[in-house]
Amino acid sequence: MAIEAPVLTTQDLTIRFGGHVAVDQVSCAFERGTLTAIVGPNGAGKTTYFNLISGQLRAYSGTVTLNGEDITRLGVPERCDRGIGRAFQLTNLFPTLSVRENVRLVVQAKARRGFDLFSRADSHVELIERAEHVLAEVQLLDQADQPVSALPHGDQRKLEVAMMIALAPQVLMFDEPTAGMSVDEVPVILDLIRELKNDRDRTILLVEHKMDVIRSLADRIIVLHNGQLVADGDPAEVMKSPIVQEAYLGNAPEDAEEARAKTATEEVARG
Repeated sequence: MAIEAPVLTTQDLTIRFGGHVAVDQVSCAFERGTLTAIVGPNGAGKTTYFNLISGQLRAYSGTVTLNGEDITRLGVPERCDRGIGRAFQLTNLFPTLSVRENVRLVVQAKARRGFDLFSRADSHVELIERAEHVLAEVQLLDQADQPVSALPHGDQRKLEVAMMIALAPQVLMFDEPTAGMSVDEVPVILDLIRELKNDRDRTILLVEHKMDVIRSLADRIIVLHNGQLVADGDPAEVMKSPIVQEAYLGNAPEDAEEARAKTATEEVARG
């Protein structure tokens, strides 16, 4: 049986800001149907790496490849057309429009019908049907007629995911999806990402600080530290490595065993 090629790869990806190397020759491949968590301490280069993949930043050197095509020099719209979708730390919504219209506008743009805020809704029946299908996928169909400004924060984040799904991306990128959420709202987003993960045609990249979130979702963890890839592999193995304990959890190498013991105790206590 032939081995399927990675959906997305970065090869020696590098960017500098003045004399600071924010991402330093990072090479990584991402397989179809997997969820990879990208972790590291503040300033490690996680979001910068995301920006290089999605096109918000242009690499100093190295390449980004999607389905075998070099997309390194393409901008955000071109990468989006080819199948990269990203949900940001802050929502990017039209607060005065309804939930349905927010998604309908994305579907309309994807169908290359033009980005028209004022066209009659009943002139876009098939677009509305597609929008409602997406809203049902994220469990927001019951709120379709509400203005976005009336939604709680957690539902606004779900709507942002719906807008990304409406673009039909192959690669879904989540940058701290639970940031700013209450304890009650976090499980809603985690359940949504878990459902998206069940579609084995999708590849998910996740930047997240919360270790319990990472453990519950990730098939794989990569660790960035000072812009370099310092660990990559199975979550259980990566999280117990001394370099991760030091770089991500802030423990000195000699404290790594104590940190692992504490984590194990906490997991037992949670049942």
